[in-house]
Amino acid sequence: MRTPNLNALRMFDAAARHLNFRQAAEELSLTQGAVAQQVRRLEADLGLQLFYRKARGLALTEIGRGYHGPVHRALAIIDEATANLRPQGTRITLSVTPSFAAKWLVPRLGNFAKAHPEVDLQTVASERLADFQSDGVDLAVRLGRPPFEKNMETTLLAPLDLCAICSPDYAETVAPLKRFEDFAKLRLIQDSHAFWDALFDKTGTRARHRMMQFNQTALAMDAAANGQGIALAPRLLLYDAIAKGILVSLWQDESADQSSYYIVHPVSRKANAARNAVIDWILSEVGETRT
Repeated sequence: MRTPNLNALRMFDAAARHLNFRQAAEELSLTQGAVAQQVRRLEADLGLQLFYRKARGLALTEIGRGYHGPVHRALAIIDEATANLRPQGTRITLSVTPSFAAKWLVPRLGNFAKAHPEVDLQTVASERLADFQSDGVDLAVRLGRPPFEKNMETTLLAPLDLCAICSPDYAETVAPLKRFEDFAKLRLIQDSHAFWDALFDKTGTRARHRMMQFNQTALAMDAAANGQGIALAPRLLLYDAIAKGILVSLWQDESADQSSYYIVHPVSRKANAARNAVIDWILSEVGETRT
């Protein structure tokens, strides 16, 4: 029995996770034939069958299933050890909501990579509030009102500036709106923030039709862009779509008691150049967006 080749083990791991040579090849940026050949060679070196070949994919043999767990853990240890060779402080993990990631951050990540190639920016998109102690998060963008947790440093990023938005075609069907209550008779789209409900409660109004419901602002924006109705979304997430003519704004909340976007991170006695670079870049990009 020969000592397995590391590349062959990586291909075996990918094939075992996907149970498909084609998908494993796509993950590894190789050809399907190359992955299949390496796995066959690994089986030959071990003198054991690791997969059952089926018409539509693969199935692990009992031996293959038992072998995969330790191999996967060993590869993860190698990858982690390699990542730790980077100078400390150059990797920053940023926590944002999925909607902020999709509508604002992701289209601009290329700008950050060009401006700061020395910083490894990892993005975690989740609706769950990041725990700086247990999640390994260095920085977060949060929508809310201070004060946040103790020992947190906050920087104002942008006010909520809630806007009622729809597609240009749908906007042409809407009669002039003389007051906010006029929205109640139109087709409305709501996300998990329930902004329509909150604003109607303030004015003592109720929507006349059942609202289309989504769990994320980005999905509500997409529905509005496709002519499904009118959604409410923060102006920060709308600049690109409005600039491209995908969405138009019919109304903006100008009340003073709105939430805002903040950059939040734990207070630290040591300067963190990489984290500061990310903060400065976000502030700069938002500043350019709003001008």
